[in-house]
Amino acid sequence: MRVLVTGGAGYIGSHAVRALADNGHDVVVFDLRSMPFATALDRITAVLGDVRDTPTLADLLRRERIDGVVHFAGLRSVAESMRDPGSYFDTNLMGSISVLRAMAEAGTPSLVFSSSCSVYGSPARVPADETLPFAPESPYAASKVAVEHVLPWFVERHGLRVTSLRYFNAAGASLDGTLGEDWDRSPMLIPNLIKAALGRRAPLDIYGSDYPTPDGSAIRDYVHVVDLADAHVRALDAIASQPAGSVDAVNLGTGVGSSVREVIALVEEIGGRPVPVHWTARRPGDPAEVWADPTRASTTLRWHARYDLRAMIETAWAWHSRVSPMDAPGR
Repeated sequence: MRVLVTGGAGYIGSHAVRALADNGHDVVVFDLRSMPFATALDRITAVLGDVRDTPTLADLLRRERIDGVVHFAGLRSVAESMRDPGSYFDTNLMGSISVLRAMAEAGTPSLVFSSSCSVYGSPARVPADETLPFAPESPYAASKVAVEHVLPWFVERHGLRVTSLRYFNAAGASLDGTLGEDWDRSPMLIPNLIKAALGRRAPLDIYGSDYPTPDGSAIRDYVHVVDLADAHVRALDAIASQPAGSVDAVNLGTGVGSSVREVIALVEEIGGRPVPVHWTARRPGDPAEVWADPTRASTTLRWHARYDLRAMIETAWAWHSRVSPMDAPGR
């Protein structure tokens, strides 16, 4: 299959690009940034561009005879979205509409959309399954919800086949140590804890020590980026056999919740040094606890998470402790 990956130079995107190529797909990456690893992999072509440029994107889809799109491109910081909501709706919503319009124009039939567990907000129950109502608590989450509301209309009108993958908290690095997250761009907990432990930043602010959880800190479902990459390969393969006009949503998580305090303790154990943190007030837009019910991923994609939190932190620590942030190839 010939696959276009928007945002393929990013953190999760670059791992997915590699997994797609390793599984025999021909991959074209469309991103504002250059690829994070050498394109010597003969199944990868990189093109610089903005997904909001619909004519260029439609022309690329036609020229490359793309069979399916994996759409990662977007902004992903809850805190930043609270400060600048306009940028998040412009990039995440309007960028996604541009991708859909380009696909409709070019006749590209299949889309795997990078969504988020944040669409559930503070869920009425955990583990969170796909039947929960949308309840976004930040502009970032609302931008993902807005895209998910748009998708069925394009499916109905243009006969697309769409799967939304609702990620829980991505973490870790590639098992061979050649791809990881650029912590200077990352808003995520684990890379910033490692950065603080290595003395490359000030003590990390931790938002909220008084949540209604067993140890007072927020609980999240962390999922290894390698597992997420595998899920995209499976979703793209599965969607090709679905009838035209179908749309589905699938949670990607381990089904296990870990508290912030537990994550800090494991980083300290693996790194062999303390992590300097500063506990402060809760942050708007952060629910107390969210973890996945991954049943649908198992039944529809035959996917389950293979790597636990220890593997996520071990691979992330190995990556960040040996790579200078200025040289980091993954974002």
